[in-house]
Amino acid sequence: MTTMTVIGCGYLGAVHAACMATLGHDVLGIDVDAGKVDQLNRGVPPFFEPGFPELLAEALESGRLRFTSDMSQATGRRVHFVCVGTPQKRNEYAADLAYVDSAVNALAPHLSPDALVVGKSTVPVGTAARLADVVTEAQPGAMLAWNPEFLREGFAVQDTLRPDRIVYGLPDGVPGDAAKALLDEVYGNALTAGTPLVVTDYATAELVKAAANSFLATKISFINAMAEVCEASGADVTKLADAIGYDPRIGRRFLNAGLGFGGGCLPKDIRAFMARAGELGADQALAFLREIDSINMRRRVRMVDLAREFFGGSIVGRRVAVLGLAFKPNSDDIRDSPALNVAAQMKLQGASVVVTDPQAVANAHKAWPDLEYADTAQTAAKDADLVMVLTEWDEYRKLDPVEFGTIVAGRRVLDGRNALNREVWRAAGWNYRALGRQ
Repeated sequence: MTTMTVIGCGYLGAVHAACMATLGHDVLGIDVDAGKVDQLNRGVPPFFEPGFPELLAEALESGRLRFTSDMSQATGRRVHFVCVGTPQKRNEYAADLAYVDSAVNALAPHLSPDALVVGKSTVPVGTAARLADVVTEAQPGAMLAWNPEFLREGFAVQDTLRPDRIVYGLPDGVPGDAAKALLDEVYGNALTAGTPLVVTDYATAELVKAAANSFLATKISFINAMAEVCEASGADVTKLADAIGYDPRIGRRFLNAGLGFGGGCLPKDIRAFMARAGELGADQALAFLREIDSINMRRRVRMVDLAREFFGGSIVGRRVAVLGLAFKPNSDDIRDSPALNVAAQMKLQGASVVVTDPQAVANAHKAWPDLEYADTAQTAAKDADLVMVLTEWDEYRKLDPVEFGTIVAGRRVLDGRNALNREVWRAAGWNYRALGRQ
């Protein structure tokens, strides 16, 4: 059993803390938000994540997990995970490291000589080396490692307990050996189960997450660029994706054309990557990411354009039901959500918009209180002239188009995620449109 802290108890930190406690470690979660700390200590998750409520309850009941706002309670603990956010700076592409710097500086006075600080936040390359100096100046003998996270919202518990790989960014020499030994102890279960381990330097470990997110964003935007060509040429992007996906060098995953990516990671991480490359004099190497970002944002505009095309160019006064507000299914996260962005644009352009989502309504209402909210797809779609499926929740995929057609004023559906069975919906009398398909 390792004694540890997890600093920052948002999405990443809270899940990591509960998982570590479940694996047998003694974990103290630390967050500056006293309200969040109280919620977590009562076993109430501050966000939606499948499997997390049960995991949190189990960890708290074991006595190996608790939460506090008092950083001094970190004293004497051996491993300290830094899991705070790195949002995009206002009016800039660069990442805001204020929370990371604040967390490490607040922790530094409470470090023991053999302590290990482990960064999990997504940061620009070069950050770990700078923070390592802060740690060693505050407590000679203390060490810093970088251990990037690869969580997928909706699968965070699974990804923490059974990761597909683990990466250590370590200092050279004896400190690196000592840090590795501690991390091996922390991740003993996963390593014993055969999880691949990559041991490298700070810079490479930092770049792993940035490179992975950039590659994923590129693949998503590639198929969405093909969707634009398909619309112009009369081709079908879904069949195109199927055909090229059989090539093992390409693969079918993440070749689903649609509204594009959003959330709290991919958009801001690729922008921060571009900004850091520019600072390093390597901006030309990542110039392609600007077009990736542009393709992604154009999808939102195109979705509104398709809605206008249904009605001869104007959506003023039309009643529109929007199904989905979270940036992806199995999440209540609306950060940079394409679905919420489109719903808001429809409202601003004169439509009467009713929105719904299985989990994200409360968060969306805080951001856009002027939208009309409904609890279910059926309520949202009552008397609607147009239905827009913008987040591919399973319950929307499984809607019965015949029954659903009795609710609406007009059987028009815009499938923003290519999630519905086009032939089945058309057979039920719906005028079906989707990005990249005729």
